[in-house]
Amino acid sequence: MRAFHLSRRAALAGTAATAAVAALPGLRGRAEAAGSGGEAAGPVYRWRNVVQGGTGFVTGVLFHPSRRGLAYARTDIGGAYRWDDRTDRWVPLTDHLGWDDWNLLGVEALAVDPTHPDRLYLALGAYTQSWAGNGAVLRSEDRGATWKRTDLTVKLGGNEDGRGTGERLLVDPRDSDTLWLGTRHDGLLKSTDRGASWRPASFPAAPGATGQGVTFLVAAGRTVYAGWGDSDGTAGRPHLYRTSGGATWEAVPGQPAGTAAKVPIRAAYDRHTQELYVTYANAPGPNGQSDGSVHKLRTADGKWTEVTPVKPGGTSTDGSVDSFGYGGVAVDARRPGTVVVSTNNRWAETDTVFRSTNGGRTWTSLKDRAVLDVSETPYLKWGTDKPKFGWWLQALALDPYDSQHVVYGTGATLYGTRDLTHWAPQIRGLEEASIRQLVSPPTGEAHLLSGSGDIGVMYHERLTASPSRGMASNPVFATCTGLSLAAGKPSYVVRAGWGNEGNGAFSNDGGRTWAPFGAQPAHAKDAPGPIATNADGSVLLWSFGAANPGFRSTDNGATWSEVASFPKGAAPVADPVDPARFYAFDTATGTVFASTDSGRTFAARAGGLSAGDSEFQLTAAPGRSGDLWLSLKGDGLHRSTDAGATFAEVGSCRAAHTLGFGKAARGASYPAIYLVGAVEGANAIHRSDDQAKTWTRINDDQHQWGWTGAAISGDPRVYGRVYVATNGRGAQYGEPA
Repeated sequence: MRAFHLSRRAALAGTAATAAVAALPGLRGRAEAAGSGGEAAGPVYRWRNVVQGGTGFVTGVLFHPSRRGLAYARTDIGGAYRWDDRTDRWVPLTDHLGWDDWNLLGVEALAVDPTHPDRLYLALGAYTQSWAGNGAVLRSEDRGATWKRTDLTVKLGGNEDGRGTGERLLVDPRDSDTLWLGTRHDGLLKSTDRGASWRPASFPAAPGATGQGVTFLVAAGRTVYAGWGDSDGTAGRPHLYRTSGGATWEAVPGQPAGTAAKVPIRAAYDRHTQELYVTYANAPGPNGQSDGSVHKLRTADGKWTEVTPVKPGGTSTDGSVDSFGYGGVAVDARRPGTVVVSTNNRWAETDTVFRSTNGGRTWTSLKDRAVLDVSETPYLKWGTDKPKFGWWLQALALDPYDSQHVVYGTGATLYGTRDLTHWAPQIRGLEEASIRQLVSPPTGEAHLLSGSGDIGVMYHERLTASPSRGMASNPVFATCTGLSLAAGKPSYVVRAGWGNEGNGAFSNDGGRTWAPFGAQPAHAKDAPGPIATNADGSVLLWSFGAANPGFRSTDNGATWSEVASFPKGAAPVADPVDPARFYAFDTATGTVFASTDSGRTFAARAGGLSAGDSEFQLTAAPGRSGDLWLSLKGDGLHRSTDAGATFAEVGSCRAAHTLGFGKAARGASYPAIYLVGAVEGANAIHRSDDQAKTWTRINDDQHQWGWTGAAISGDPRVYGRVYVATNGRGAQYGEPA
């Protein structure tokens, strides 16, 4: 299957790839003219993020050492960003990557050139699996406004275990034309032409099965140090290497050993004291760490000193073992001996950032006096009274021009402080949600409800601010698996998803507030799937994967009964007009099923359609009974006007991945149709105002966001507005400019 279904939490092992690389012609990140082939020339659309505020794992933050106010951030599935100090927001740099380049939105590493402030390098690639494409290096001379690209023949793992280590990419401190790139399975690569071409470099360690390889590259004066993640923690298996001239590498003498120093996570060099600080854990993280340490190396004479703030393994306040590793590390460029480090995977006591002003002899936990203000992104309370200091703390940075400005990434946001006490998300412009469902209600305050991976459901009363209610609670979900609105009673909404306190809920006020189902089928806890409510909200249908039957409720989820004839694993679709009608497409057999008795029984209708792909989507046109549209990816778009008895292929497009409807154009009687698919060119976002007779491409080459095949919806109240689900760039919305 495609990698874009994998959660950012997926931890995947990869296979080795050959370590040769080839340069390809440069590609521009700047927008170009939209449209291709015979597609109609479309209106200019303005695209913006629906504001949620982060919602994903920020895996790295890098302040430029010689330019005040310039910083970059990388994410595991949402690309890279540049900080705009004038507007206090992040600017996305990789939205130009399109459908075929979805794997490149996982950023393995980034690098800047200290002597050339406008130069920026990105190492891209989310997965090292056989089904994922090879990695690539993007290089820019204008801080990411435009790019040139070199495709690699090795794979990178920006969304695999160890994605919070780094940076694995470095400009050589002796020569700005030379770059180093550490890989997971293919050793060390070197470029001598500013990233235009790459070749294997001699390195004394051989890759192992852990999928980590080189975990970081850091300059200490004119010497380059490399962390090695395939060590086992024993003295005979080094985990830290160095080179002074670039020709040969050697193991650093005297380096620490043992479980607490098994995997080097990150390193930072204090040029004033000539000391290299290294954080360690017994696993690469962000999950799975239970031990760790912090050490420093005095590079002038090779002396090692352990400076671990708190050793893991003690007893936490709840009586459990206080297990964790260490993650981020950063030094103060203005104050010798001042350093910050972060814990990681510390669930019992909650992760923290420690700060020392005396080279690690003593430490202060910044969490202990922290005042967190999440008023701009209320979802960070996760349905409770107050937010946590964070988790997955592996990205940590200290502004070289402001000793009080510290930032750290979490699994959901990026916190920043200007006084070491008051913290708030420094996240404007950075949106990383993996959107699974989109519903645009025809009435009510909110124009959009969204269902996401990891952060459940949100009620967007404004598109330009994070929802004031935060994420939907009672119960709180992690990943949402279903979201449905009663077409004839839009105040009634149901949702399903993964959660510890229940897997389904209903709302009678359009999604503002929720009540959990009074009961749920046994399958719901382990396999919560899509859910639908019929047109008047009197019946619910819930699906639980290909191994389990569907279930039906007529009392808001208080009781459930099995529907034996419902095709297992199918997504239920309600008729928007007739409360007695439901539909489902069995992707295993290529058969459409229909119910005319409010979901009690289902009977086969049209058959012989494309099968074998669970992502095929069936959609019902609003305001009409029995008007169905079937998106079959490369097998095209098909339509039924007889409630699924027959389907005819729509000849105006050659690929259809997801389809939705919005307000009709002026003078038109049929809703506007929005499609993610291919008309004559590559996959793009299209609109049709004439029932799919003709299409207009409405996104451009600067706004592609990788894979966008999960969901799309027009706005039933605003003609031309469309909402697009992305896998790592949140919900995008476009309007005619």
